Amino acid sequence: MDFSSKLLEQAVYEMSQLPGIGKRTALRLVLHLLRQNENQTLQLAEALTRLRTDIKFCKNCHNISDVALCEICANPNRDASIVCVVEDVRDVMAIENTSQYRGHYHVLGGKISPLDGIGPQDLTIQSLKEKVKSGGVEEVIFALSSTMEGDTTNFYIYRQLEEFGIKTSTIARGIAVGDELEYADEVTLGRSILHRIPFENSLKN
Repeated sequence: MDFSSKLLEQAVYEMSQLPGIGKRTALRLVLHLLRQNENQTLQLAEALTRLRTDIKFCKNCHNISDVALCEICANPNRDASIVCVVEDVRDVMAIENTSQYRGHYHVLGGKISPLDGIGPQDLTIQSLKEKVKSGGVEEVIFALSSTMEGDTTNFYIYRQLEEFGIKTSTIARGIAVGDELEYADEVTLGRSILHRIPFENSLKN
């Protein structure tokens, strides 16, 4: 692809680094931004800059937040004795949209995947273990996607928490095997949370 401007070429290159964005789509997006009011483009650039410089991760659950403790963990009406373990912030948003869950979360930041070079040490599993060890947590809900990596991660965490004698459960399989949580419809996901089953039972299937 030949460019008449080095600045245009650089902008297209950076845009094409986003997932699912090829060079042609990147060019279309960059040209669209050039046609927009200058203030609108500058506001986008400022929003992205602030996203990188000012964003925080909740010190309790590792959810993305504007402050040290996210709104969910800071809410006194949420039940801190129940912790729902999810892969990333998209899953928190998906479950919150169901309005069926009133506990806390723990964001792992991914799933165990040896093929991708992701091990337990790359996730926030140790932080979860320390949280349970410190007391106050009565149930941990595994809400990872029904994939091989998700099941592996669930089982690893289950073995790490086994010594503490807390209740462990997993979302009901209303979510099809292989499905990502964020793409599940709200009704199905909400029912999966409400009708969760003991994790030990899922090992027998």
